[in-house]
Amino acid sequence: MISGAHMILYSTDAEADRAFFRDVLKFPAVDAGHGWLIFALPPAEIACHPAEEYGRHEIYLMCDDAAATVRELKDRHIECEPVMELAWGLLTHVKLPGGGRLGLYQPKHPVAAGRKSDLPA
Repeated sequence: MISGAHMILYSTDAEADRAFFRDVLKFPAVDAGHGWLIFALPPAEIACHPAEEYGRHEIYLMCDDAAATVRELKDRHIECEPVMELAWGLLTHVKLPGGGRLGLYQPKHPVAAGRKSDLPA
């Protein structure tokens, strides 16, 4: 029924952020026309959290080793906030060239991406 997911990051400098995903993260992309790049993502997952009001969404990239990933990003001159240890994982935020922030974390919880459901059918 569902064949994929499409996420949109709004940016005040979309070209710079596209270059970040293309050149720094090395995400494969297709040109949808006129240089409008759409990037392939690694396996993904979605979680639903309770909230007081609807309309807030967050996007996080996941990694296997937060410290190593932050070092690699810093070697590429990408700013990362200090890594925080939380109950569910090691979290940092990456500063995007367009001025936004993107969450990056090393999960401590079971990861659904790329796995079959362990819930009863």
